[in-house]
Amino acid sequence: MYTIKAKFLSISAIALFTMLFASCTGKPAQQPQHSKFITVDGTHIVRDGKPYYFIGTNFWSAPILASTGSAGNRERLHKELDALKSIGVENLRILVGAEAGSANANSVQPYLQPRPGELNDTLLIGLDYTLAELEKRGMSAVLYLTNSWDWSGGFGFYLRECGYGDSPNASGEGYNDYVKYSADFVRCDSAKEMYYNHVRKIVSRKNSITGRDYKDEPAIMSWQICNEPRPFGKENKELFAEWIAKTAKIIKEIDGNHLVSTGSEGLYGCEVDEQLCEQIHSNPDIDYLTVHIWPVNWGWAPRTAPDSGIVNACERSGKYIDLHVAMSKRMNKPMVIEEFGFSRRGNSYSLDADVQTRDKFYSYIFDHVKKSAADKNVIAGCNFWGWGGAGRPAAEVWSAGDDFLCDPPHEPQGWYSVFDCDSTTIALIKESTAEISK
Repeated sequence: MYTIKAKFLSISAIALFTMLFASCTGKPAQQPQHSKFITVDGTHIVRDGKPYYFIGTNFWSAPILASTGSAGNRERLHKELDALKSIGVENLRILVGAEAGSANANSVQPYLQPRPGELNDTLLIGLDYTLAELEKRGMSAVLYLTNSWDWSGGFGFYLRECGYGDSPNASGEGYNDYVKYSADFVRCDSAKEMYYNHVRKIVSRKNSITGRDYKDEPAIMSWQICNEPRPFGKENKELFAEWIAKTAKIIKEIDGNHLVSTGSEGLYGCEVDEQLCEQIHSNPDIDYLTVHIWPVNWGWAPRTAPDSGIVNACERSGKYIDLHVAMSKRMNKPMVIEEFGFSRRGNSYSLDADVQTRDKFYSYIFDHVKKSAADKNVIAGCNFWGWGGAGRPAAEVWSAGDDFLCDPPHEPQGWYSVFDCDSTTIALIKESTAEISK
């Protein structure tokens, strides 16, 4: 009691002195300034001094569009950012850049990192430009630094550079072979060291557009360790947790201003081990819990007729969300549902197929965020997968020169993307963001 009272009197005396000084000099007393960065306070993500709730999107290709290289299209980038801003979507989850892909996979091109430590300056400037354009619009980014999957190089790039050969294709029948191959990433010290060096180089970068170090960029909400990191084997759990912890520590040592997140799917990204999921997110250098939800991919709705499984998809998603909400509360940290998607009617890739069932699923996820915002609860936001915007699929299989959609090159083009012609989905997003911002 004595210590608290003494502290109170001390603060009061300082405040009184400040007021008297202001009245004598004619200058207003300086008020506390809100941080220009997005922070975390207990179970809340905080922006401008108050809890921050949002509906965002995945827009992984933004830095490629922002580049001046052959794949760049700044006019489209501006159009997409303006369109998203107009419907209240201000939080974007973005890939920093692809590593060179496997010969067995249809990977993203162009590459940011064709060889370890060698970075494509054109794409780096594209990343700089993206951050500058986001800042102009009051938008923010979650930047993931690599991928566990081969569609952007990821684990396979680092393993190949350590002599493990090309990764098998993760799609279809090659999935189990890919899992066995990728399990070696957390076991290979050389592969991890290459990755750590890449992290250090990116996080310590100076923005060529704004002139600021990345650690001082207000448009960055969070650095993300990896897209959907997995141990790829129960025997790797301990090494996996150590890799997450070391990466988070490296980032925080360079940049103490921004949040750090895992990019995990949650339980399904942790060998369905709740203890492991809680362990990696309890680390003091990890600021919030991440969750991904894929009903069709996970068998909660039949791939050939996903519409028939929408009720089960919502029920299973609700249970998955509740499990992670309970986990977040135990850890006293916020959570973000940063990936979720649902296909068009009949699992069609055509823009002519209706999106009624997808809208139902989106509405179900949005309702969780809206209720959390109203109750000031732990679900801070969600990022739907994903924004295709003005892009259009040229074919089911992506080829260099085709429009970038949110469907990665290894997946059918048009499968999960939201296009600017999807009027009902866009109306739903706009209505939901407006409700959250009230």
